[in-house]
Amino acid sequence: MHTIAQPWMWAVFLVFVLAMLAVDIFACGGNKAHKMSIKEAASWSVVWVTIALLFALGMWMHLTKIAGADIAQQKTMEFLAGYVIEKSLSIDNVFVFLMIFRHFSVPAEYQRRVLLYGVLGAIVMRFIMILAGVWVVEEFSWVLYVFGLFLIYTGFKMTMTAEKEPDLNANPVVRYAKKFLPFTDNFRKEKFSVMENGRRVFTPLFLVLILIELSDVVFAVDSIPAIFAITTDPFIVFTSNIFAIMGLRALYFLLADMAERFHFLKYGLALVLIFVGGKMLIVDWFHVPTWVSLLVIGAIVAGSVLISLLVTKKLTKLGSIRK
Repeated sequence: MHTIAQPWMWAVFLVFVLAMLAVDIFACGGNKAHKMSIKEAASWSVVWVTIALLFALGMWMHLTKIAGADIAQQKTMEFLAGYVIEKSLSIDNVFVFLMIFRHFSVPAEYQRRVLLYGVLGAIVMRFIMILAGVWVVEEFSWVLYVFGLFLIYTGFKMTMTAEKEPDLNANPVVRYAKKFLPFTDNFRKEKFSVMENGRRVFTPLFLVLILIELSDVVFAVDSIPAIFAITTDPFIVFTSNIFAIMGLRALYFLLADMAERFHFLKYGLALVLIFVGGKMLIVDWFHVPTWVSLLVIGAIVAGSVLISLLVTKKLTKLGSIRK
């Protein structure tokens, strides 16, 4: 398993992740039910992005000393491109989380605990899938073509379903959970279960948690193959994923109240998947430089955000004129 990381780098990063989790818990209200304001969420989102960039700078400086400028530049660009891909795809996570919370009418102050478990689940899921994915790619290099086709299929499927909202009540996981587990009729603050009449019953928040964790699995299946188009170095893949995930809760609270403004963002994310999948399919004939991938992905996401805001502004003006 080829990687630029030495064992101590893995150890230091894992300790750093635990420290970041503690900070993330504190940022979202500690043990108290708390809704992060847009100002708080924006501030912490900037903090998480800044930390990721500082990590990239530190890695570049370290690799320059031990491996040379060329390797340092290559690995740093791989990290940044991977981070942008994973950060972009995490926005789709936010939209799904928001849909689940709205469907079950989860009060904003009770959402942060579910999001915390969602982040933890995403970290564990990605760690397992990254190790498995790297092994599969090293043993069967042709699997990259399968990943490429899968990403293109997922991208086109995303464009077809961007306007549709799934019926969560028809979800088999929800139906089976309600069939076999006793649930309360309402929330009990942030608790997932309580004791009633001598037996344990679950709250609707536990059902929300199940769906959030299930969505973690689905998004891991999409995001891990995407970054293999950039690098197969497990350290780069893992660190870029984790940095993207760590700011997920702050990103959720930032976008939760204005998600409707980003109507075309899902189409942009679909284009990102199609681009990355196409890059994987043509790699034997044409190598797209990492810096080009970084620019293209950044342009697609930024363009879809800009178009969304312009269209929303125009529709708002038309609505006010009609009134």
